[in-house]
Amino acid sequence: MDFREEDEQVLLRAAVRDLAADFGHHYYAEKVRLGEKTDELWKAMADHGFLSVHLPEAYGGGGAGILELAIVCEETAAQGCPLLLILVCAAICSELISRFGTEEQKERWLPALAAGEKMAFAITEPDAGSNSHRLSTVATRDGETYRLNGTKTYISGVDEAAHLLVVTRTAVGPDGRGRLSLFIVDRDAPGLERAVIPVQIASPEKQFTLHFNNVEVPASRRLGDEGDGLRVVFFGLNPERITGAALSAGIGRYALGKASAYGRDRSVWGVPIGTHQGVAHPLAEAKVQLELARLMVSKAAWLHDHDADPAAAGEAANMAKLAAADAGLACLDTAIQTHGGNGMASEYGLADLWGLARLLRIAPVSREMILNYVAQHSLGLPKSY
Repeated sequence: MDFREEDEQVLLRAAVRDLAADFGHHYYAEKVRLGEKTDELWKAMADHGFLSVHLPEAYGGGGAGILELAIVCEETAAQGCPLLLILVCAAICSELISRFGTEEQKERWLPALAAGEKMAFAITEPDAGSNSHRLSTVATRDGETYRLNGTKTYISGVDEAAHLLVVTRTAVGPDGRGRLSLFIVDRDAPGLERAVIPVQIASPEKQFTLHFNNVEVPASRRLGDEGDGLRVVFFGLNPERITGAALSAGIGRYALGKASAYGRDRSVWGVPIGTHQGVAHPLAEAKVQLELARLMVSKAAWLHDHDADPAAAGEAANMAKLAAADAGLACLDTAIQTHGGNGMASEYGLADLWGLARLLRIAPVSREMILNYVAQHSLGLPKSY
């Protein structure tokens, strides 16, 4: 077992780090303050091929895997620029189209996504939560057209996306569970309305509620077979959780870097505050927690990229997401504490990341549902829900 990254991965990590560092957290925070998008950084990432590093070369990608995309997520966040839409556009939409799209769909969508076009992912509903079987947004077929009706909520980046990948119910099985299908829908399709959800998170990406009222979609926009959407969706959830974990790990690295520098430079009682174990030990413990989580992220990405046993890949992706979300938030909280009152000052660039770091413990799947998964699938305990 070799824990060393391959030369290409080392070079990728350095290249992403250097590019993101040219923008830095001040750029990110200023965009948030002004209510603007990080378009310049996104374009630079696309132009360098970082947003499509995991896609096949035939469609403008780098031919690598989710492990490399996780590196991209981690390194941008480690420079204070966590880009939430990488999880949506690249880890979910691009990956699903690459795996389940027809040749025509791949040729139409993948080069555009590789070039920086954005696509949102719409699955969450007000009354379904984590229960995908209860989705009520319906797609009804009429010849070569489907009509979509229903509501989605907490959908990220709709205002930035040209299209949306929407999860719908197209039938109900004998077990009472919905049979799901996915469709690529134009953001400005007639009958599709959106409303911003105000949230207490300092992020350039906004959250939306979507209302579908007889939104027409050609059958050629269906991704995968009708009724097979649950399998498609669950394949996309592992990459989302892996890259979300990488984003958390990057936030943790950023926070520990700031705190360590402060602990070395800040002197109150004649010596740097990092000399004192009351400051040093919490930072060291956070570092240990972070490195353990990063190992799990690497394992989960490797299992996904090598088409390992689905149960093993799902278990690792869930564990990585839980561990990294906890570790990233612990690193950030400890870094804020290390700075004392300065931890809340805007110039130190820490507290404004707390909302996003805290969100990653809730979404894209809550730690409680992960613990349910581990209890049931890893430990063989009775299902609790």
